[in-house]
Amino acid sequence: MVDENKLKKALKLYLVTDSDILKGRDFYKVIEDSMKAGVTMVQLREKDADGKEFLEKAMKLRELTRKYNVSFIINDRVDIAMVCDADGIHVGQSDIDAVSVRKLIGEDKIIGVSARSVEEAKKAKEDGANYLGIGAMFSTSTKLDAKDVSFDTLNNIINEVDLPFVLIGGINLDNVCQLKQFNPDGYALVSGILGAQDIKSRVKSWYEKI
Repeated sequence: MVDENKLKKALKLYLVTDSDILKGRDFYKVIEDSMKAGVTMVQLREKDADGKEFLEKAMKLRELTRKYNVSFIINDRVDIAMVCDADGIHVGQSDIDAVSVRKLIGEDKIIGVSARSVEEAKKAKEDGANYLGIGAMFSTSTKLDAKDVSFDTLNNIINEVDLPFVLIGGINLDNVCQLKQFNPDGYALVSGILGAQDIKSRVKSWYEKI
């Protein structure tokens, strides 16, 4: 079984990868720098990578995340999560459902599910999800099909579904203060971290804010 207290700590500063934002910078160095600086969870999400490249990145990141004792999540690809022995998998509404994921990966692995409504959040919990990724909270360039979640909807999800959750989507150092009132277990960030040239000072800034 997944330890919920341990999971909540791991969700605090949740980095989601996107090579496109790096503009040629070294993928592994940037991710390693972010973990050295205090990122608590890393999700490998490379929408443009083919299976071979995705697996290669997954195997290398598995080594790095173990080195820094950071939880490692794979987006979408259950097969690759199993091959590299990731700590868990994150699925969206159009991906394989959490019930099926659980059958494949067993009880000890983390399952995260994206949710934009109370109905989606309730189903995720029923299906055995360990945490929710709720968003997009603000408009975001990294996921063009993401629909914004209103603060009212977010409140309803929190009140009706008792699961650890992270907020995602367009969150930056200027707008995160609007979200602190909801007491999320963490924030999932893409360009909020990867867009910075100085990763160490950016992560430090996040800790000062949250």
